[in-house]
Amino acid sequence: MLRSEDRGIDRATVLNDSGVRIAAACSIETLMGENFWLLINDKKYYVQPPIREKITSEELTRLGDVRALVAQLYEALNVGEYQLSKERELQGRLEKLNEQIGPLERKSRELNQKALRKANYMTWLGLGLMSVQFGVLARLTWWEYSWDIMEPVTYFVTYGTGMMAYAYFAITKQDYILPDIKDRQQLIALHKSAKKNGLDINQYNKLKREIAEIENDIRRLRDPLCLHLPAPPVKAPTYSATEISTAKKIKDFITEATSGDAAGFASKLKSSELLKISNFLQKIKTPKK
Repeated sequence: MLRSEDRGIDRATVLNDSGVRIAAACSIETLMGENFWLLINDKKYYVQPPIREKITSEELTRLGDVRALVAQLYEALNVGEYQLSKERELQGRLEKLNEQIGPLERKSRELNQKALRKANYMTWLGLGLMSVQFGVLARLTWWEYSWDIMEPVTYFVTYGTGMMAYAYFAITKQDYILPDIKDRQQLIALHKSAKKNGLDINQYNKLKREIAEIENDIRRLRDPLCLHLPAPPVKAPTYSATEISTAKKIKDFITEATSGDAAGFASKLKSSELLKISNFLQKIKTPKK
C-alpha cells in the first residue's frame, strides 16, 4: 500500500516491539491495537497509535435504540410523501403499459376467439370420426361379417387407440386428458394465427406480467399495514329483540334456580320458549382456547 502511494519507497516493513515482522495479511485494526516499528527503506519509525475507547454493550444497545428512534421519526415524517410519489410513479407506468397493450389486447382477443372456434371444431370433428368408426364396425359385425370375425379387428382397433394415447404422451410429455388436449389445440392455433397476423405473443405476455406486478405493488402501497393506519375496530355482537327477551328469561330462570324454585319457573315456559333459550345459549357459547 505504501509503495502504491510513493514510488520512491523500495522496501517497507512493519515490526512489533519484539522485533518480529508482522505479516502483510494482518488487518489495520489489529495493527493499530499496539505500538509497532515501521521501516521505510533505511529509516526506522516508532509508531504509537492513539488509545481507542471500547464501547460497552450498554452503549451499543443505547446506540441501537437511538438509531431505531431516528429511523421511526424519518419514516413517520417521510413515508407518506414517499408512498404518494411512488404510487404516482406506478400509476404513470401503468397508464403507459395499458396504452401499449391496448392494440395487442384487442388483436389477441380476436385471435383467441378464432382459436377457440377452431378447437371446438376439432372436438366435434373427433366425435364425428368416432361415430363413423362405430358405424363401420357395426355394419361389418352385424351385416357383412359375424362377431367371431370382427372381434380381433375391434381388439386391434382398441389397442391402436391406446398406442395413440401413449404416443401423445411420449411426444407432448402430457397426460392424455381431453380438456388439456383441447387447451393445447387452442394454444397452437393461437400461436399460428398470431404469427400470421403479426402479433408478438412474447411482448404481449411481458406487458401483462409487468401490469400484474405494478397492480400488485399498488395494492401493497394502499394496504393499511403499509400506511401504518390503525386496525379497524372489532364490531360488537348485536342481538335482536327476541334474543334480548330470551336472555331476560334465562336471567329469571337462574334467579329462580338459586332460590330453589327452578322447576316451577320451567313449568311456566312453553316448549318453543325453551327451544329459543337452548338456541341462544348455543349461539353465545364460545369454545375455550
